Amino acid sequence: MEIYLPIAEVSVNGPLLLSIGLVVGLLSGMFGVGGGFLITPLLFFIGIPPAVAVATSANQIVASSFSAILAHIRRRTVDFPMGIALMVGGLSGSTVGIFIFNLLRELGQVDLLVNIFYVVVLGLIGGLMFIESLSALRKSKVQGPKAKRKRGGLDWVHAMPMRVRFRSSGLYISVFPPLIVGFFVGVLSAIMGVGGGFVVVPAMIYILGMPTKVVVGTSLFQIIFVSAYTTMMHAYNSHTVDTVLAVLLIVGGVIGAQIGARIGLRLKAEQLRILLALLVLAVCLKLGLDLVLQPTEAFSISVARHL
Repeated sequence: MEIYLPIAEVSVNGPLLLSIGLVVGLLSGMFGVGGGFLITPLLFFIGIPPAVAVATSANQIVASSFSAILAHIRRRTVDFPMGIALMVGGLSGSTVGIFIFNLLRELGQVDLLVNIFYVVVLGLIGGLMFIESLSALRKSKVQGPKAKRKRGGLDWVHAMPMRVRFRSSGLYISVFPPLIVGFFVGVLSAIMGVGGGFVVVPAMIYILGMPTKVVVGTSLFQIIFVSAYTTMMHAYNSHTVDTVLAVLLIVGGVIGAQIGARIGLRLKAEQLRILLALLVLAVCLKLGLDLVLQPTEAFSISVARHL
């Protein structure tokens, strides 16, 4: 069942797109990530131009994140003040990221640089997350279930001024670290077409010191607003949002998010983090191989001579 995408100017398999949306929605509910780090590369792999994939995937991220957060709101596992601080930083970062994206597009280098950006960021984040999660799993087995990870974030977080009490997270820290984390995630959202959950989730745990039980819901809260803003800016500035593609991804994503939210509640925090790390590294490896290996099909351009 081939469906023509007018903005991407390619024909793709409809059920395949629905399946991609379903899988990414599943991950959104399980890990508290928008799924952009996976859905955008998957769209690359099936032949969607990178500029269209980056701009359009934000639509699906909004839908799947909104679907997943409903379950977390019912369980009161969302820190709304923390989410608002991350959102404010994210909206500012998205504005900067959109400017960088459009500049790269004008230079004709957006496809290559987006792929390189993915490999570097995913490799760094996935590697650090995997090492830490593996260490946490080993410690939990040795020390038993009563052992608790020391929480509280990094020292520089507590040394900054303008402290605010985040009651749901049990934190009393400066408002600047969440703003800084949100800003960085906003830049990534605009350039890479991601919600930034694969960055903000580890940052909330290891930098801000938030308990894992509220990290997933709070991450989804800020992802909704940052991704919605990003996709509107892409549609206005670069006209690279493909509505047909977005609808197919959204339908699958909303269904998958509800299933993923239920699965995530059955897994331990360390298990969730290590699974997310492995997934990030797998996507990074695939993108890296595509950049360095010789393509299966060779194309040549010849110039005709006029006699």
